[in-house]
Amino acid sequence: MGRFLLRRLLLIIPVVIGIIFVTFVIVRAIPGDPCQALLGERATVAVCDQFKERYGLNDNILVQFARYAGNLATGDLGNSIQYSRPVGDILIERMPMTLELTIGSMLFALIIGIPLGILSAYRHRSAFDAGTMVVANLGVSIPVFWLGLMLAGLFGVLLRDTPFHLPTGSRLAANVTLSPLTATWHLVNLTGFPRAAINFLSNWFTLNALLTGNWPALGDALKHLILPSVALGTIPMSIIARLTRSNLLDVMGLDYIRTARAKGLGERLIVFRHAMRNAMLPLVTVIGLQFGGLLGGAVLTETVFGLPGVGKFLVDAIFARDYPVVQGFTLVIALIFVFVNLLVDISYAYLDPRVRLS
Repeated sequence: MGRFLLRRLLLIIPVVIGIIFVTFVIVRAIPGDPCQALLGERATVAVCDQFKERYGLNDNILVQFARYAGNLATGDLGNSIQYSRPVGDILIERMPMTLELTIGSMLFALIIGIPLGILSAYRHRSAFDAGTMVVANLGVSIPVFWLGLMLAGLFGVLLRDTPFHLPTGSRLAANVTLSPLTATWHLVNLTGFPRAAINFLSNWFTLNALLTGNWPALGDALKHLILPSVALGTIPMSIIARLTRSNLLDVMGLDYIRTARAKGLGERLIVFRHAMRNAMLPLVTVIGLQFGGLLGGAVLTETVFGLPGVGKFLVDAIFARDYPVVQGFTLVIALIFVFVNLLVDISYAYLDPRVRLS
């Protein structure tokens, strides 16, 4: 296991370098000029010359890349051209919201999708099986923005004065507050990476409320996450339900399952102790891929529900030709995706003892 982890961690290095270089080249290949995008009609030739000189955009692209890579080596993601702020600070503010939404959506997809797939396979060719697959096909087909608007209209407007009312925007109610962890834990004098890490956790509202024991804020933050998580998690939930069903049906027809039945084992014991473990292998791979897709594709959900996450901000940065923001956000999302894939590979050895990672 140790050798496997070391090898995978070493392989991450060229992957990250490739991501940095490709992103760096692609964002500069987008038609348009940062000066024109940012200043509009005020972008005269003289002003744009000063603008490019200030941000080093007059240099050769290889010189720009070498400078950017050198800054990355020191942990500096650069400053936003549009907002004149460090990209790291913007990430600390916005990434927790996107991670919160992604994890909430994936939990919804797993908690609903896997049991539906198991029950559908267990009751194969029944009315429940047919109904589940109809719901799964509808879930895959419904666009996220349409579903988000419908959920907001139903639970935010039509059910406003009922116990089923749910908030449709923001992260906390106006009368609920959360204190930064640096103040709560009396760590205001922290600097550097420790302070950045504590600020990151502070902006992760559910985790902040959990760490500080602020249970009203935790409940309110989770309540605000329900609709966005359902809207974003419906498609992966449907995919996971269909895949769980098909994998389980394939495994249930194998010889060792028939042997277990011949020994007199109960059907539930056969499904959960023997069949599901093998059926989970391809499912874990899809879960990892879906998590990465949710992380990078939350822009529509964040827009519909007015959430201050990475998605909408990244799209705005692309249109504004804000190179440092695009590069920094893409790099961080890619690193999270690589880490999730590493966890998926490690899980194979646990699910199937025949897999030897070393």
